[in-house]
Amino acid sequence: MAHCSSSDPSGKIPRPDSSAVLMAGSPGSVDQAMKPVLFEIFGEIWNVQARLGQGVSASVYRVSSGRTSTAAVKEFLADAQGGDYGYHKERSVLEDIQGHKNIVTLYGVFTNHSHVGVATRCLLLELLDVSVSELLVRASTQGQVGSLQSGGAQQQGHSMWLVQHCARDILEALAFLHREGYVHADLKPRNVLWSADDECFKLIDFGLSFKEGNQDVKYIQTDGYRAPEAELQNSLAQVGLEAEGNSGCSATVDLWSLGIILLEMYSGIKLKDTVRSPEWKDNSAAIVDHIFASNSVVCPAIPVYHLRDLIKSMLHNDPKHRGTAETALLSPFFSIPFAPHIEDLVLLPSPVLRLLNLIDDSHLHNEEEYEDILEDMKEECQKYGSVVSLLIPKENPGKGQVFVEYANAGDSKEAQRLLTGRTFDRKFVVATFYPLSAYKRGYLYQTVQ
Repeated sequence: MAHCSSSDPSGKIPRPDSSAVLMAGSPGSVDQAMKPVLFEIFGEIWNVQARLGQGVSASVYRVSSGRTSTAAVKEFLADAQGGDYGYHKERSVLEDIQGHKNIVTLYGVFTNHSHVGVATRCLLLELLDVSVSELLVRASTQGQVGSLQSGGAQQQGHSMWLVQHCARDILEALAFLHREGYVHADLKPRNVLWSADDECFKLIDFGLSFKEGNQDVKYIQTDGYRAPEAELQNSLAQVGLEAEGNSGCSATVDLWSLGIILLEMYSGIKLKDTVRSPEWKDNSAAIVDHIFASNSVVCPAIPVYHLRDLIKSMLHNDPKHRGTAETALLSPFFSIPFAPHIEDLVLLPSPVLRLLNLIDDSHLHNEEEYEDILEDMKEECQKYGSVVSLLIPKENPGKGQVFVEYANAGDSKEAQRLLTGRTFDRKFVVATFYPLSAYKRGYLYQTVQ
């Protein structure tokens, strides 16, 4: 049984969109026996499909209501004093910053009463997809395989298109957050997730966030992504001290964290040990230069230097020299148009599916055969969800490829799963996603292989 209230002043809670998809975390890695079976939320029964993550103070679950509606529930445990400080803190921040496309949506809040009579506070949240943490793992795995196949070194990081996409989205979120006076204070790859339907990266987890100038927790950020001034503050707090004249950390700690995330995405290297090394503390700029020089052979020179300079501007030891999220968005790096790699379109779901290796050129110039193919493809693709539109270009770019727009990303993900590897006319199907915004504009990328 749950007592519910709305984060919306009107009292109307939007239904979670059926096209929302997985939030970060591996359900198989956590003991599933202890998870709740269902939540009653806003008068509806929501079944728990999986536990997506578990921390010291809260667990996150994937839940569904009916056939199509999905969401995430963040269930808070009572703190050591039996209070709900963590819940009230995160709820307060989220309610204050709703409405930005790069920040997770809060649908509402409720109290869950378990079958043993334990009451827990919960947030009902937008359900998102793959995290940057998962993308880094996949990139590293692909890079290792590529190195073995090529017999030599190979860049293991992400494409410039993906790095730019993530950098712009998170800087937009931080610019908004900082204008509202908040510091996120725990920016890391696991807290940056992809939204398939909004086609952007979003920030989650505001449990350590605070109003600048009113820092209510001394231990902020995560190892490997912690700014030097936060490291000093944490060290002093451990021995009961505080820096003289210290009013807390500023919004620039978020810029430091993002700089490390972008450097990891570009290089494919986890930098936790690197940033704790004496060499990094002595001359981090030289290490950044070395990382970029190592990958300069496989990346175009000018865009790489713009990215390098952007990252270095975020990683000054002195927070006063880091600038702001708004100034970072003015970097020339964001003026360069990149095309996605085919790996990007496999990793990032969207409502549009692209099918490759299906149609010969000879079929495209026979109008009767072309119309038959269109009809057959639409009939096949409708088996997996509601098809909004279908396009097979007769000329480049995109010649002979099949673009299928589904009503939501959930349907396209199911279609991608079931169509990949199938054979049509003795050909193996290759199915990737495709950016909805580009498809709507009629812009068909010549994707980089």
